[in-house]
Order: sequence, then structure tokens, then C-alpha cells
Amino acid sequence: MHRLLGTHKDLVELVNKVMAYAPKLAIIDLCSGSGGAMLAVAETLRAEYRLQDLTLILTDLYPNKELAHQINTRGSSSVAYVTKPIDAANVPPDLVGVRTMVCSFHHMPPGTARNILVNAKERKQPICIYEISDNSFPISLWWVALPLNFIVAFFITPLVRPLTWQQMIFTYLLPIIPFFFAWDGAVSNARTYTLHDLDVLLEGLGADDYRWEKGIIGGKAKKMYLLGFPMANQ
Repeated sequence: MHRLLGTHKDLVELVNKVMAYAPKLAIIDLCSGSGGAMLAVAETLRAEYRLQDLTLILTDLYPNKELAHQINTRGSSSVAYVTKPIDAANVPPDLVGVRTMVCSFHHMPPGTARNILVNAKERKQPICIYEISDNSFPISLWWVALPLNFIVAFFITPLVRPLTWQQMIFTYLLPIIPFFFAWDGAVSNARTYTLHDLDVLLEGLGADDYRWEKGIIGGKAKKMYLLGFPMANQ
């Protein structure tokens, strides 16, 4: 889905925009899960934006141990996956750089979501939050997306890399994956914070030494972003 919706291109532009405000040439990806788009984003920034010394640190409250092992045993100094739990609302002070949250902010209840923003501001770290939906659809009709998402899963599965035999069986013979894909997509869209919601979360967080920017990116789908800029690092 990230590839189909152009997530990678959007994030390259957004992260590059806030990178100038980072105290260190590094990306601290929060709620990384199984990596998502950030591995490709970091590679593009190094290759096309002359950020050869850029490091990418993947983190999660529930780290993906299998992916962490794969990444950490490559011997690369440019990317690592932290194996201990990292709370996005209380990031350790030694993890310095642009904080990113890709399609994960909607998982946070309002109190936690605000604490994530407060923590970035208080630690004077730039942050880039990105969602693949702006939640402009009427909330009462959230369920309309269920059948469409279910059908889409059958068409995009062949594009998945790596594609395993388990995915084939539980997509086409026993369609368990399409069911969960449909449910996750519809519910995630309904939970995504709107631009107005972001205004509420940001109340009282504006300051001369830290500014915020939010907006919608058009294209194949409407996507919402929120950027935080620590002006003291400029």
C-alpha cells in the first residue's frame, strides 16, 4: 500500500524539510513495526539528497525481533533496530534526530498523542507525523470501506515482497488476511486525527522556539501530515 500510494516520495520531501532542524543527521522512527517505508526513505535521502552520513534508527514499543535481528546482523552503521521497548511519548534522550511516525499516530488515544507532541517539543527534536488518510469521510459511514478493502487485498497480494506460501493460502483459499486487512483499513481511517483534531492536540504547544505545520497532500489519496520544528536547532 505504501508503494501504491506514493508514501515513499511524500516522506522523503517531508523528512528532508525538517532535517535542517535536527541536532544530528539521524532519523528516529517510532512505532516502526516491520519497517514500513522508512528504510527506502533513508536510502533515497542518502542517494539523492547528499545525506550520505544519515543514520536510521527503528524503534517500537513492541519491537519486531525478527526484523531487528536481520537488520542488526548486517553490520551496517547506517541503520539499526533498537530491540528494547521504546515509548513514543517518552523517547530516551540519547535517541536524537528527526522523529518519524508513519501511519501509526492514529493508534494513540488523545492523551498519549498529545504526550508524543509534548515530548518532541520539550526535547527540542523535530518530528514528522504522516497518515495515509485525512479522515474526511463522514465518521458514521466508516464501514463503507470494508467491502472495497476486502476486494483490494486480493489484487495487491501478488505485489507483496517477500510473498510467502502462507500469505497465498490465507488470502485465496482461506481469506483471513483480506478480512483483517479490510477491518484494519476501515477502522484506522475512522481513527485518524483530522486537521481540526490536531489543532486541539496542539493547544498551548505553540512557542517562539518551536513551531508546527500541518496539511494535506493530494494525489492518489489524501494524506495528512504534521511537522514540528525546534527553532533553536536551526
